[in-house]
Amino acid sequence: MLEGAFALLEALRRHGDDEAGVTELALACGVPKATVHRLLDQLVALGAVERRGARYRLGAELYRIGQAWQPHPGLRPAARLPLHRLRATTGASVVLTVLYEDQALTVSSVPGVLEPVMPVRDGTGFRLDTAAGRALRGPVRPGAVLDREDVMAGVCCAALPVRAPDGRVVAALAALVPAGQALERLAQAVAEAGAAITRALARGPAAPEGLPPGLLR
Repeated sequence: MLEGAFALLEALRRHGDDEAGVTELALACGVPKATVHRLLDQLVALGAVERRGARYRLGAELYRIGQAWQPHPGLRPAARLPLHRLRATTGASVVLTVLYEDQALTVSSVPGVLEPVMPVRDGTGFRLDTAAGRALRGPVRPGAVLDREDVMAGVCCAALPVRAPDGRVVAALAALVPAGQALERLAQAVAEAGAAITRALARGPAAPEGLPPGLLR
């Protein structure tokens, strides 16, 4: 039963912002429609799924539970303000990723000027041959990993590892901009944001740099 419920949730996740019907979900999961109906009713009652007419999508309760997951203690609160500052100073779409299975999984993101072309969302996975993925695994040479339209035409990226106070790589910070911008300058801004995250991690579970404790949620 649990396996079927998680298969349904994964199928709904793949639909993203779109809703899905029972027939679509049954085909995607290989589960009989009667079983899909029963599981969806239970998931709706729990708030994990929302029903709109005969269509379904992931529910707010599932999002709330997911927000409690911490890939590294204190990482997301520590990154909140540095990510927003990086977006404000560069205009870039900013993502913080962690290594999860065979991808760089986005755990925090701030949309930038590329949003109409390349939306960034928490939960989005990047391949490990992208700049974020290569930074997570540890760049071959010191410094930023630069992507000059290598993965997507018109999109460039600068990424750097984010380290815990003990030096371990716990995440990668990447800034994505339209082609034609000076990536070396962008890389410097990414490095400063990454250093701010490391400092916030070193301070522990208190409010991140510059953020009043009352605003930390």
